[in-house]
Amino acid sequence: MDSKDDREKEWSTSLPYALCHFSTSGGAVAVATAFTHPLDVVKVRLQMQLLGQRGPLVGMGETFGRIIKVEGVRGLYLGLVPALTRSTLYGGLRLGLYQPCKYLSDLMVGSTNIFVKIASGAFSGALATALTNPMEVLKVRLQMNSRRGLTGEIHKIISEEGFRALWKGVGPAMTRAGALTASQLVTYDESKQALLKWTHLEEGFHLHLISSFVAGTVGTLVTAPVDMIKTRLMLQQDSRGRRNYRNVFHCAYQVVLTEGAGALYKGGFATFARIGPQTTITFLVCEKLRKLAGMNAM
Repeated sequence: MDSKDDREKEWSTSLPYALCHFSTSGGAVAVATAFTHPLDVVKVRLQMQLLGQRGPLVGMGETFGRIIKVEGVRGLYLGLVPALTRSTLYGGLRLGLYQPCKYLSDLMVGSTNIFVKIASGAFSGALATALTNPMEVLKVRLQMNSRRGLTGEIHKIISEEGFRALWKGVGPAMTRAGALTASQLVTYDESKQALLKWTHLEEGFHLHLISSFVAGTVGTLVTAPVDMIKTRLMLQQDSRGRRNYRNVFHCAYQVVLTEGAGALYKGGFATFARIGPQTTITFLVCEKLRKLAGMNAM
């Protein structure tokens, strides 16, 4: 008799399974994004501090307070619409492609070792970001307190900077997403296996909670510098004035040269405060949705 995993691999070729698989992934990421969006706004503001300068940085708490005082609570939800749109599509692809990639690798090379998992996660994240980068550009532009709104920002970007501007920062964004997806999913996958093997935990809430917390911590450490560079490039405008950064490497070099190596982790605590809970919520919700849909755990 076929094992449960074998039956799921066979079921995974069907359209209903594919729809459930991608919708549970996208839905979970959208829920997590809705909860953690204010922290993402704070993170972007922190990453744009002292552009090209050295000096004392404003902390997360003070930045949070300034936004509420000057812009109101609404300021913490700037860019929410493109963020939710992107998270549904990006999350569905990023998490949804991971298992099919593992299954394909198993068929091709007969293995799903940790290197195959890393490659599967990196490919899934990079592809998902390449397709949804315009939503990310709009999100970070609006988070810097654009008063034009979503449609106004789209018109401004295309008319002043060209259609290609919607893919600004796509290189570091793909690198970040590949690194984040690989580190999150592989860490979550391996943590679950280790905990199931070496502890008395069973498949369920506590196992998912611990594994997702570990995954969020690792994901933050791996991706924070790339995320900061991605934000700088996406907020850079070509239409007026001199461009500060020519490409990813020039951006990293200029940041370290003018602001110090520590600047690569600007907004690092806010990044962790966002990615940690977001990772936990994503995996907990995704596991619950998969259970409700009659699917195996991740």
